Amino acid sequence: MNFKLRKYMGPNFNEEKFLNAPNVLYEEVKTEGVAPDNYHAMSIYPEYFKIDGKWILAKESRMDGVVVINDNLELEVKEFRNLKMGDKVIVGRTEDASEGIYLHANGFSQIDYEKDIFAFRGERSRETSYTKDYEQLYELLKYEKENGYVVWVLGSAAVFSKGSRDAMAKLIEEGYVDALLGGNAVATHDLEAGMFNTALGQDIYTLEPKHNGHYHHLDLLNKARKAGSIEKLIESENINSGIIHACVKNNVPIVLAGSIRDDGPLPIVISDVYKAQDMMRSHIKKATTVICLATQLHSIATGNMTPSYRVIDDKIRPIYFYSVDVSEFAVNKLRDRGSLEVTTIVTNIQDFLVKLKENLV
Repeated sequence: MNFKLRKYMGPNFNEEKFLNAPNVLYEEVKTEGVAPDNYHAMSIYPEYFKIDGKWILAKESRMDGVVVINDNLELEVKEFRNLKMGDKVIVGRTEDASEGIYLHANGFSQIDYEKDIFAFRGERSRETSYTKDYEQLYELLKYEKENGYVVWVLGSAAVFSKGSRDAMAKLIEEGYVDALLGGNAVATHDLEAGMFNTALGQDIYTLEPKHNGHYHHLDLLNKARKAGSIEKLIESENINSGIIHACVKNNVPIVLAGSIRDDGPLPIVISDVYKAQDMMRSHIKKATTVICLATQLHSIATGNMTPSYRVIDDKIRPIYFYSVDVSEFAVNKLRDRGSLEVTTIVTNIQDFLVKLKENLV
């Protein structure tokens, strides 16, 4: 295997600016769920904080979270809503060590050439060559299957065609998926395909609209709610194909976050948005690679809680993040929201998943 993790080069804390830097300051939370003024908000990059003369890395991070020093002088990154009375929140809005806070943005950089100031096709679009990206992704997923935790975020386009649905199910069966995140629609239409071979009433292979097909997803939802769980639905309706079936069969965790648009929804859907966010983050905290397909909102939500690094056995490694969509706007939107470390691929989701299956299985 040719794949190698990008090596992390940490700061040189023997430099004068680090040695002379003060210890970081903190203030205690006076109102539950409210950070003190001048709180320090986190980025996606490794950040170090000087405590009792030592520079300490926040091992688990989240963009826009705040940093709490616990009783063991360890760092926790929390959302505002999870702050408790007495939490010691780090304050300071510089990132250059002058307040005991240092953001290290270039730890994984591998720049061995100088780019021209002027060059064509600097952005990612439908005209970009993705050959190298695919080849690197194949090798990455082979590596992660044995060494990492791969989280997939799916939109319903992944199940609207037989090819992509079958390919994704095969990737799950072969161990390339450790957790699945999404919304009500992706699971609803996948299970609809398992029962009726349709998605929103259209045959997923021939594209033929079925008589009364617009009832299919509603009938599926009604049967699922009657069954009480997707596991019981799969058993009672003898569903033996698809993404959700593969997850259940192979014990792959599924987190479905509710939406105001949802029909039904399925019994597994988490209607409390903050509980759903917490469940999503429980998997993002373990993720070493994240792949988002054809879902702008869930991709941005996942990107906002995914740092650029992970600490495993005291070693710092990169988190690889992919956003794949047929729309250039959708993949570039994620970059606009601060997730600059994302690799974007503009392509049809069926083509993407089938290509992965053919090169990995």
